[in-house]
Amino acid sequence: MIDLNKDVKYIKGVGPNRATLLNKLGIYNLGDLITYFPRDYEDRSKVKSICELEDNEEALISGYPVGRVNEVKIRGNLTLYKLIVKDETGTCNITWYNQPYIRNIFKKDIRYKFYGKVSKKYNKLEMQSPVYEQEESNKNTGKIIPIYPLTYNLSQNVIRKIIENGLNEIKGKLEERLPEYILRDFKLYDYNTAINQIHFPENFANFNLAKKRLVFEELFSMQLALLSLKNKYEVEKPGIQFDENVKMSDVIDTLPFKLTRAQIRVLEEIDRDMERNRPMNRLLQGDVGSGKTVVALIAAYKAVKSGYQAVIMAPTAILATQHLESFNDILKNLDIKCELLISGISKKKKNEILEKLKNGEIDILIGTHAVLEENVNFNKLGLVVTDEQHRFGVRQRSIIVEKGTNPDVLVMTATPIPRTLALILYGDLDISIIDELPPNRKKIETYAVTKGMEQRVNNFIAKNIDEGRQCYVVCPLVEESEEIDAKSVMEIYENYKNNIFPNYRVEYLHGKMKTREKDEIMERFKNGDIDILVSTTVIEVGVNVPNSNIMVIENAERFGLAQLHQLRGRVGRRRISILLYFKISR
Repeated sequence: MIDLNKDVKYIKGVGPNRATLLNKLGIYNLGDLITYFPRDYEDRSKVKSICELEDNEEALISGYPVGRVNEVKIRGNLTLYKLIVKDETGTCNITWYNQPYIRNIFKKDIRYKFYGKVSKKYNKLEMQSPVYEQEESNKNTGKIIPIYPLTYNLSQNVIRKIIENGLNEIKGKLEERLPEYILRDFKLYDYNTAINQIHFPENFANFNLAKKRLVFEELFSMQLALLSLKNKYEVEKPGIQFDENVKMSDVIDTLPFKLTRAQIRVLEEIDRDMERNRPMNRLLQGDVGSGKTVVALIAAYKAVKSGYQAVIMAPTAILATQHLESFNDILKNLDIKCELLISGISKKKKNEILEKLKNGEIDILIGTHAVLEENVNFNKLGLVVTDEQHRFGVRQRSIIVEKGTNPDVLVMTATPIPRTLALILYGDLDISIIDELPPNRKKIETYAVTKGMEQRVNNFIAKNIDEGRQCYVVCPLVEESEEIDAKSVMEIYENYKNNIFPNYRVEYLHGKMKTREKDEIMERFKNGDIDILVSTTVIEVGVNVPNSNIMVIENAERFGLAQLHQLRGRVGRRRISILLYFKISR
């Protein structure tokens, strides 16, 4: 059996110095090396005729040098080396920078292959610093070439050769990890073939099959582990059996609004879980504004009235503060003490909260990551709720759970996750879905607009602000970038404030600002002291500002669907007219 724990420095072509570089990439042994997969691939397998080349494409050509390499001095520290290459259809200029050895490499009567990016200027084709080798060689061309993540002083050629040497050591010797019937039924590569073809695929069909096998195994293994964990919860760990005489209806009847049928259904599922003698581990999924927070509040009520404490963990201080206000509004007459723990509070206040929490004088603690700190100790923790679960990891969830004795866990997310994917990602959790919005929630109207409609959009923003509304503007960048063609927060802010909307109150917000600054600006926006807030996606999980009914998203193509969905939830949560604009700049 092959030893996958063999130190990487003993692999052919490595040694102590290169081993140090590989360690920086997380490669310490043979097993790490063969599972260090490429980040991309270059198709250098198909030769193109020079006349077929297109501007800005990466291509492989084959041809003869026309004359010698020409040396051109541009300035003291820059010298160009130019070579004209021809095939049966045309010529292409090849250029290298500050590489004098190039002068002695190419011979007129020998055919060479060149792979690189093509540019077309003044009807002339050019390649800059391409990969090259003689026609009969297939070392770096004539095949699909893997591209690996690198570290300083480690080149693609070197790491490719090292990985090739590692693969030669394990050739055909890797132990198969999946049963034969699974390989057969799902038409999967065996493990040895998959590992070889993911690194050096013979063609893209083989690459896709190798990827399918490795992705299948990873998801399959994760699912088994999660199901094992879930089984462990159910079988091995005794949970809290909350008092069946504490009725959720006692708090539901005090609410100033009616719950939806979906909320009632989800609460019945949670109630059953809480009254069992095993820990509840449930994922609550629902659109922004569907009423997940009040469901968590009612579950916390049952925990507290059964003699336990509850903790609500939110990703931002302003969202935690908003939750505290909502909880106090409803629970203030039910003899339940809620408190807020965030990083911005004074040391004296924090120590006071920690002492009361430990003594059981606080029933519900609402906070940010601050609740994960080691000195946060509960008297009798019974329920853990994490809001916007995608902002917290499994490890963070485990830390807070360990502050109690097998407490019930409710994790909430507004990110739309297809049920099958949710089962994969949260296999250790049961799933509840609030698939119905409260009756006062109106449909969000979403429009894609071009830059040609910019004046109409600006007029619409002005009209709504004049009517007393507010507007979000979301940008993908904080500041302008030469590498990325996209609008930035500071660029839009300056333009809006000085040129487009000089008569309105415009502010900006981004993740590089201090927490106190961000919270202060969001508080001002919530209080109506800001008309237009220009921001990055830092507002994705934020405070409820019912008065904001417009959102302009610059370069919407740069955001993922889950992000766009979260962002839409920031506008018009209690207004009838809700408009969301995607301003796509291309």
